[in-house]
Amino acid sequence: MAKKQNAQAWAEAKKRCRLNEADIKMAKELGMTPKSLIKNIPAPTQQWKASVKVWVRDLYETKFGSVIKTMPVRREEPNNKPKQQEKPIVHENWIDDEDLPF
Repeated sequence: MAKKQNAQAWAEAKKRCRLNEADIKMAKELGMTPKSLIKNIPAPTQQWKASVKVWVRDLYETKFGSVIKTMPVRREEPNNKPKQQEKPIVHENWIDDEDLPF
């Protein structure tokens, strides 16, 4: 039961703080909890305060020397959508080099 609640808390923190999987991993390695991440979301009056994403990355880089990088996920088109066949390019008015006046 506790694992389910913990997973839900991390999912909530990920959503509210606009974090990705690498940011969550960095926060866990820093020993942060979902509650600490949510508490540090800057209020509209706190213009000077960095977002949680930037804050976690800065702390991680300070402690470990580098930031965990993520590779973008390429999404393929669903197979259930029929592909349109490409029409061949037809050059009806094509001019050959031999037909040029020079």
